Amino acid sequence: MSKDKKLFAVGLITSLFFVWGFALNLNPILIPHLKKACQLTDLQSSLVDSASYIGYFVMAIPAGLFMKRFGYKGGIIVGLTLCALGAFLFYPAASVRSYAFFLTALFIIACGLAFLETAANPYMTALGDPESAAFRLNFAQSFNGLAATVAPYVGGLFILSETNLTAAQESSMAPSQLSAYLNKEASAVQIPFLIIGAVVLLLAIILYKTSLPEIADDEEAAVTSQAETSSKTKNLVLGVIAQFFYVGAQVCVSSFFIRFAGKVAGIPQKPASIFLAIALAGFMSGRFIGTFLMKYIRPAKLLAIYCVINVFLVILAVMLHGKLAVYALMGVEFFMSIMFPTIFSLSIRGLGAKTKLGSSLVIMAIVGGAVFPPLLGFVSDKTNIQVAYLVPAVCFLFVLYFALTNLRVKEKVDMSVAH
Repeated sequence: MSKDKKLFAVGLITSLFFVWGFALNLNPILIPHLKKACQLTDLQSSLVDSASYIGYFVMAIPAGLFMKRFGYKGGIIVGLTLCALGAFLFYPAASVRSYAFFLTALFIIACGLAFLETAANPYMTALGDPESAAFRLNFAQSFNGLAATVAPYVGGLFILSETNLTAAQESSMAPSQLSAYLNKEASAVQIPFLIIGAVVLLLAIILYKTSLPEIADDEEAAVTSQAETSSKTKNLVLGVIAQFFYVGAQVCVSSFFIRFAGKVAGIPQKPASIFLAIALAGFMSGRFIGTFLMKYIRPAKLLAIYCVINVFLVILAVMLHGKLAVYALMGVEFFMSIMFPTIFSLSIRGLGAKTKLGSSLVIMAIVGGAVFPPLLGFVSDKTNIQVAYLVPAVCFLFVLYFALTNLRVKEKVDMSVAH
């Protein structure tokens, strides 16, 4: 595989990280928007996130099996096609103002994202020296962080309206007038998602016509002893569990941030959202800085350091009061930045022919984002929001355990990978 082909492939695949980061981070905009347009309760509107996480969970294994037969490129094209289809379905969903239709469209988009993540993450690790796999993956994931910062702003600009009627105002309107208002609100998603679908479909066509280097199973495989195989399998299992805990922690920290800022520091929702935006910008910059640091610090070691810092910051957020507690929580976003890609690359390291299946298992672990937030909410209801933040602290402790187990493993260069 020539160096130029690898560089081109790295650039093209990196763009995919921005695509799914943008799509997934529109959910915070869709939740309040669809709540208003479809007249939902808070519980009903939360199903926006559920549809996404369930899509990941359901489709990750089929995506891995598909790629085992048809390769990474095939998986990426299928993923982009599903994303485009789901985006296009927003148009008829808005036309009939059906929440179930919206959720179906989101589920299809999530299924496509599961294909993209299951394919692009391991493909990026395979495009070069195994030693620098975590570096490449963190670099690509930096653009995912960029998308996470941009998407809520762009989505809010083109989808959200400034018209927010109270229940009393809605009840005083004539049925036809209320219906016209709700239909107008629902239609706000049509043009943005048509554009998203068109861009994603165009990217799928470009990838279809582009010759990408395929990492074949026989190229990935290495001759290993039974003990080595067992060790790698155990590491994969630990990696899947670590990713489950990490994603749960990430969603907990971000999803309850505005409520935390209001309860602990008395910051109103709109100013609190600005604090969150700054924290997410820190998350994005942390990806780039972490990528740079990995030139000098082993990924497993850096992951362990960041875990210790985050446990300390969360404990500060639990113990302090006022804005200092909020600042501590903002710092957590920065130190979470490298965790997902680093856990991923360490989990699938040295799996050889089992890389695609292993990748799908790690992607399935994203369902942790649907498990831990309700647990945090339950603890908050029984105690308070500050005490509830001990939930992500415990999650980071397991990620620390995973990092420490990988510190004992000397990273080897897999000479079987073609260059």
